[in-house]
Amino acid sequence: MELSTRHSVITLPMRDKSGKGMKMREWLTRTASEQGRAIGEGVIDPVGLTETYLSAIKTHPAGARIYARLTEARALAEAEAARSRARNGVRRGILDGVPVSWKDLFDSANVATEASSRLLAGRVPTRDADVLARATQAGGVCLGKTHMSELAFSGLGLNPMFGEGLDPLPATPPNINDPDAVPGGSSSGAAASVAFGLAAVAIGSDTGGSVRVPAAFNDLVGLKTSHGRLSNRGVVPLCAKFDTVGPLARSVEDCAEVFAVLAGARAVDLKNASLAGRRLLVMEPYAEDVRDAPAAGFARALEAFAAAGAQIVRHKSPALDAAMALSPILFAAEAYATWREMIEANPEKMFAPILQRFRGGADVLASDYIAAWQKLEALREDFHRETAGYDAVIAPTVAILPPNIARLMVDEEYYVTENLLALRNTRIGNLMGSCGLTLPTGVPSTGVMLLCPAGQEERLLRLGAASEAALQA
Repeated sequence: MELSTRHSVITLPMRDKSGKGMKMREWLTRTASEQGRAIGEGVIDPVGLTETYLSAIKTHPAGARIYARLTEARALAEAEAARSRARNGVRRGILDGVPVSWKDLFDSANVATEASSRLLAGRVPTRDADVLARATQAGGVCLGKTHMSELAFSGLGLNPMFGEGLDPLPATPPNINDPDAVPGGSSSGAAASVAFGLAAVAIGSDTGGSVRVPAAFNDLVGLKTSHGRLSNRGVVPLCAKFDTVGPLARSVEDCAEVFAVLAGARAVDLKNASLAGRRLLVMEPYAEDVRDAPAAGFARALEAFAAAGAQIVRHKSPALDAAMALSPILFAAEAYATWREMIEANPEKMFAPILQRFRGGADVLASDYIAAWQKLEALREDFHRETAGYDAVIAPTVAILPPNIARLMVDEEYYVTENLLALRNTRIGNLMGSCGLTLPTGVPSTGVMLLCPAGQEERLLRLGAASEAALQA
């Protein structure tokens, strides 16, 4: 078995279709859908695949920085069941037998779920989160729980307060493109697990960008679902009125298949998806006020989309600008209300910048919070009227490249500035109640984001498939 510190390259023993002899192929960095099809064709044994993932995690130099804990016994039992179904021709779907990682805020029965926070140390739920239970019923193999920003309240993925080991930042996963930079958050380990070939697909959460930021920073596809489309039961909350569940993966197809499993629905047909004649609305100034690399990635995406037949239109939304100004009231107030008692009982257990961010909601009046929500609901209506004639709103996923870890640790102003910039563009989707998809642009650690109105995930995924094809052309 061969490992590198960037993309893990691992050879996996697999039986050929006749069952005679063994082959050696590289599979851990293939898409989840490719792995699933190979299981169905008898090319991959789910148990061998799972064992190879578990071995890769244990031996990878950053495995302990990515995974908070493994669920090895569960994974092997689930893989054995998937093997039996495959042999008997009763597979439950394309992802039956495919190994998945889970962010450390999804409850897993009798296994610690601590949201990578010392405040929740020793928290062991008695049942699986609804989405984990659904994935298990569909044959998903639960590899373990991945590290994240404390209580999910940061877009950077820097966590110096949680985890054990010799590494000074044991709960800060690496970035696939820059070992000195953060991976993005809060689904930091989720992104790293896929990017480094330590999971076929990962499940994260997105409150202000926590799926899309780390997906963009690590050259992955990330889906932010509409609020309420997937169950949050058994998911440690941050802001319940914004929290959503979503996958991080290597392809739009993977996101579509995972979304269907978690929603208990049939996966949307992505065949013949096209950008020809589609109208894409570039959101200003969020597309212009970005740093050089994200600007270059977005320009490349626009060129590819136009070449594929899309019409590109630019627009500035007064409704969106007004909604952005409400962010400090809406997010911080709910987050602090949710965690106030536990935080103030043990504030020393938190990373100071995240503690400060929570406390930003301490003095918000209830009347101001309610008024802000009433205003936001009206602004959402205005925004959707403005954008109704377009197939998607688009912007660079993140305005910056992944920030430097060492500087974030010592420069408080830098931390605050970079965290706000990391989440600025993705927050458009959360504030406007949209579903969103980020795709890698081809410029390392940059993404292009597509947004559609709430409940239109299937249409978004078809647009995403067409956009993915255009970017890869």
